[in-house]
Amino acid sequence: MKIYKSIDGVILENGNEFRLHKLETSWNDFINRDDLFDFLSVEWNNSEILPNEPDQSRLLAPIGSQEIWAAGVTYHSSRLARMEESKDAGGGDFYSRVYAAARPEIFFKATPARTVGPGKDFRIRKDSTWDVPEPELTLFATSNGKIVGYTVGNDVSSRSIEGENPLYLPQAKTYDACACLGPCIYVPKDPLAKRTSISMTIERESQLVFSEETKLEQMKRTPEELISYLFLETSFPGGVFLMTGTGIVPGNDFTLKSKDKVSIKIESIGTLTNFVA
Repeated sequence: MKIYKSIDGVILENGNEFRLHKLETSWNDFINRDDLFDFLSVEWNNSEILPNEPDQSRLLAPIGSQEIWAAGVTYHSSRLARMEESKDAGGGDFYSRVYAAARPEIFFKATPARTVGPGKDFRIRKDSTWDVPEPELTLFATSNGKIVGYTVGNDVSSRSIEGENPLYLPQAKTYDACACLGPCIYVPKDPLAKRTSISMTIERESQLVFSEETKLEQMKRTPEELISYLFLETSFPGGVFLMTGTGIVPGNDFTLKSKDKVSIKIESIGTLTNFVA
């Protein structure tokens, strides 16, 4: 089952069929349920059948008041990229150590106000010279720490700023329109399979300039492990979104430019497309 948040209300998808659900509570309360899959299965029968799939231009980021957090250096390719970008600042060893450490790197990413949904523009910092999208499986966990859904996330990153000094990470990661989320929340009965593929393409002036794919099985840490560390000493009354790190890193000679089209596809969930402002 998939849940879309739209201007027209909550849209449910089951297979190739779509239904409009009359939301009688807040989005937070609607999704913050440990039994979300079972709840949606019941609500499906109480929803209005739609003749067509939802208008993509009317979709919103599937977030209410929740925070977005992110995990870093969870793939070997990300470890190598972070070591390379920060070697001149002497920070490369930090990334190598955190990749092997018991405790993962987890940091705050964005508020809902700094998050954009499907088809919307995201920003790259004006004081940065090297910027990349980071395609990431994003977990939705309830206030009890139970993973009940998945979505597609783009953890936009200013590599020139983070590479200058690891202490600049908050500035490299968190600013206006720094995160993309959507197009839906995928709520399966069973956890997402490790063989699930993640791919990203970047188009510039209608020309493909980057394309790559990876699989969740390349991720060193499990979603449950990351969520358990996030919840150790932090509570989330409405649930929380957690980006799980990227296994796709464009080369050192690539940086985003205005009007670039970034499309991130995660098998079973869908495709999130956004544009650089």
